[in-house]
Amino acid sequence: MLLALPLARREAEPETPGRPDDATGARQVIRRFLRHRLAVMGLVILAALAVLALFGRQIAPHDPNAIIADVTTDAPSPGHPLGLDPVGRDNLSRLIDATRISLSVGVGSVAIYVTIGVILGALAGYFGGWVDMVIMRLADVVLSFPTLMLILVVTAVVGPSFWNVILVLGLLGWPPVARLVRGEFLTLREREFTQAARALGARDSRIIFRHILPNASGPILVAATFGTAQAILVEAALSFLGLGVQPPQASWGNMLIAAQSLTVLEEKPWMWLPPGLMIFISVLAINFVGDGLRDALDPRLRR
Repeated sequence: MLLALPLARREAEPETPGRPDDATGARQVIRRFLRHRLAVMGLVILAALAVLALFGRQIAPHDPNAIIADVTTDAPSPGHPLGLDPVGRDNLSRLIDATRISLSVGVGSVAIYVTIGVILGALAGYFGGWVDMVIMRLADVVLSFPTLMLILVVTAVVGPSFWNVILVLGLLGWPPVARLVRGEFLTLREREFTQAARALGARDSRIIFRHILPNASGPILVAATFGTAQAILVEAALSFLGLGVQPPQASWGNMLIAAQSLTVLEEKPWMWLPPGLMIFISVLAINFVGDGLRDALDPRLRR
């Protein structure tokens, strides 16, 4: 009888699905991810880009903002493998330094709108009723505007800068995440472990953050990964139009401004091709990682 009491007490405790085998589940997710060759390749590329972002100033051969006056041509040369930009700054150094800016915009803006989307989606999905109606109608209002046009208008009003781009993308990108989280919460709030926690008197905040949110983290992580790639593309578009990161601060988008000239497009590919390739490679790598995470976190999608 004495031995049965602790056992009965343990059985009465709410148990989040998968929690007793968290270590085993994590190993299975890692194994499934590592079997996705494109995702592993994308992760390696992202690691290399992260090194460039963190140590770019030390790796760059020149000051990215310094105007080199002792060179008579902007064409590639042994000292400047990617040539000089129209102002006379080293393109290779600016390309390396731009990695930090472009990745920071992607990660920073996604961190903001994922945080907003998770909080609002969790409240809407868990409480329902008028809370759900108000939050979802607000999301519908934001989604009713063409996203890029809304971003362009807001950026033009607040002014183009590095921090303003992050804030604008972060504050306008939350509705899809909120809808995703709401859908997960609508399902998980009816599961047995949630009902058990509620029956034992757990507070709503504990149920939301301790029991439901960890089980909804997989789709959120995948959405954040794909969102980072989208944010990099939007920043590049804004900077190309002159509404994003402003010179002399380098980003891959504003390095493409030189490509607005037909002469540069045809005769000086070293000015626009490298930043274009960096955008292509980074976005492709992030999408590969997102595909790998999606397949690893959902065994039903395994190939």
